[in-house]
Amino acid sequence: MHRLLVIFLAAAGTSVLGLRGLGAGVPAQPCLAPQQWEGRWVLYDHSTGRNSRAAVSYDGPNQRIRILQQIKKHTPCQKFFEYIYLYQSMVMFQINQKTMECSKVVLSEPWDPFDIPDNSTFEDQYFIGGPGDMVEVQEWSDRKPARRHESWVGVYTLKDCYPVQETYTRNSSVTTSTRFFNLQLGISDPNVFTPPSTCQSARPEKMADSGC
Repeated sequence: MHRLLVIFLAAAGTSVLGLRGLGAGVPAQPCLAPQQWEGRWVLYDHSTGRNSRAAVSYDGPNQRIRILQQIKKHTPCQKFFEYIYLYQSMVMFQINQKTMECSKVVLSEPWDPFDIPDNSTFEDQYFIGGPGDMVEVQEWSDRKPARRHESWVGVYTLKDCYPVQETYTRNSSVTTSTRFFNLQLGISDPNVFTPPSTCQSARPEKMADSGC
């Protein structure tokens, strides 16, 4: 589970992703998600109605994430950034992909990995896709008996525990949903976590996402 996505994760209904698993029992414990991977995601912010596509490098052992937003030429006035989250230092670097301007912002939230916490509640097991082309997944949440609604729902593949989709709600008006795809194990270039030289004179406040 990762709360970073509220700052920068599918609708909570289980049937939207595919067929429900038949006869699937409740697993003894959550699977163990990969610790290092690269891939892409599409993040949907329910409060703004905006999708954000990005390439992502995730390094769990060193508590760092690099997000490179996909540039879309048909989005007027939209700025595109590279984000480097270094949780061991509790800082985030935001780099304008066009001008290379840099912001260095102190992180207020602790490291929260992309995984299924041990105390999660099993929700369902089902298949994404259809006959001849299906992937079996499990759905988990942080729902507890004393609370009516969950604030996090995670969908992970059954075989290798890859993240497929995460939803996180901070309050009734802030919800993000993220779909993960094209994941590859490992980090091909560790240097992506090193801020560029322009960050040596970084501004202390986050830059606006848009502006002409």
